Amino acid sequence: MRAGSETEGTLRPDVALFANLNLFTNATKINARLKGHGFMIIYTPPKAADHIPVIDLAGTFTAAAETHRTIAWELHKACRETGFFYIKNHRISETLIARQFDWASRFFDLPLGQKMAIHMTKSPTMVGYEPIGVQVTDSQDPKAKASPPDLKEAFFIGTEIGPDHPYAGKAIRGYGYNQWPDNMPGFREDVLAYHAAISDLSMRVVRMLALSLDLPIDYFAPMFDMPNTTLRMLKYPPQPASAAFNQMGAGAHTDWGGVTLLAQDDVGGLEVRNAAGDWISAKPIPGTFVVNLGDLTARWTNGLYNSNLHRVMNNASGRDRFSIPFFFGPRPSAIIEALPTCVSHDRPPQFAPCTAQDHVNEMFRRAYAALKPELANA
Repeated sequence: MRAGSETEGTLRPDVALFANLNLFTNATKINARLKGHGFMIIYTPPKAADHIPVIDLAGTFTAAAETHRTIAWELHKACRETGFFYIKNHRISETLIARQFDWASRFFDLPLGQKMAIHMTKSPTMVGYEPIGVQVTDSQDPKAKASPPDLKEAFFIGTEIGPDHPYAGKAIRGYGYNQWPDNMPGFREDVLAYHAAISDLSMRVVRMLALSLDLPIDYFAPMFDMPNTTLRMLKYPPQPASAAFNQMGAGAHTDWGGVTLLAQDDVGGLEVRNAAGDWISAKPIPGTFVVNLGDLTARWTNGLYNSNLHRVMNNASGRDRFSIPFFFGPRPSAIIEALPTCVSHDRPPQFAPCTAQDHVNEMFRRAYAALKPELANA
C-alpha cells in the first residue's frame, strides 16, 4: 500500500484495503460457484431491496480533494458489498435523458422491415438492430445447460470514428460501423449527444474508482484514452404466459467490461444478486443512474470488487419496459491484471492476465453463438 499523502491519489489513512481482510465477499464466492460448476441460475422471485446505496456525485465537480476521498470511500463500500449503486447529481440533463426514451419508443415502433434493414449482422462490428429472442445473456458458464433466449429487442451503437482513427477499418466491436434508420431525422445527432455526455460521466465514475482503490485519480486514464463503448436501447415486453421455463427479459448475467451506467424508466424489473446471495429489486429512482461493475473491474481488483449477477423480469406492470444501458470499458489492448493495491503476500493474483478484447470477445461469442453459428467455434 502506498504511503498516505495530501493528494487525491490516496484514500483516508484508515482505509487499508487488504489489512487482514478476506477479499472474497459472500457474493464473490457465490458467483464463483455459479460460474465454475455448470449451474443454470433458476428464477426465484426477488426480495425487496435491502440496500442499494445512492452516491451523490455533486462533490466530484469541485476541486476539494477531501470531498473526493469521502465520495470514493462511499463508492468503495458499495463496490465491496453489492457491486451496484445509484448515482445522483450527475449533471446530465434530464431533458436529454427523456429524449432518449422517446427516441427508443419511436424506433421500436417502426415496422419490423425497417428495423431489420439495419440488423446487427449487417455491420462488421455487430451493431444496429437486435430482434427479440436473439441474445442469451445467461450464457456465461460454458458448463451450464443452455438457457432460453432473452425476451427483449435492442438497438445499439459503438463509438463513432473517422477514417483516420487507429481502429478504422479493423472491425473492432465498439468502434465504428454504426447503422441508423433512414426515416428518423435527428435521431443520430441526439443519440450521439447523449453518448458524449454519458461517456464523460462514465469516466468521472472511473476516476472515483481509482481513488476508491488507493490509486491516483487519473490512474486509469491511459487505459481509457480510446474507451470501448456500447450504448443500447432496450425494450422488454411484459412477461408472456407462453415463456419457456426460466425465460425472462434478460437472464442472469454479469456485464463484461469496466462499468455500466443504466438509465431506466419507471416500470422496474431490474433485479440484482446481493452479497448475501438474495435477489433484490433495483427500483427506479428519479434523477439517478444505476451503476454496476463489469468483469474487467473484478479482475483488476483481484476479486475485491464485485461484478454482480443481475437480470430483468418484466412481470409486474403489464407495460413495455425501456432501459438504456451504457457499457464503458478500456481500450481493447489494455492489459487486465491485478492492480498494485489489490495484491499482497496473503492474496496473490487470482486471475491470469488478459487483454480487454480477449475477455469481451469471448463473452460476446457465448451470448450470440445462436445468431452467428460461426461464433461458436471462433
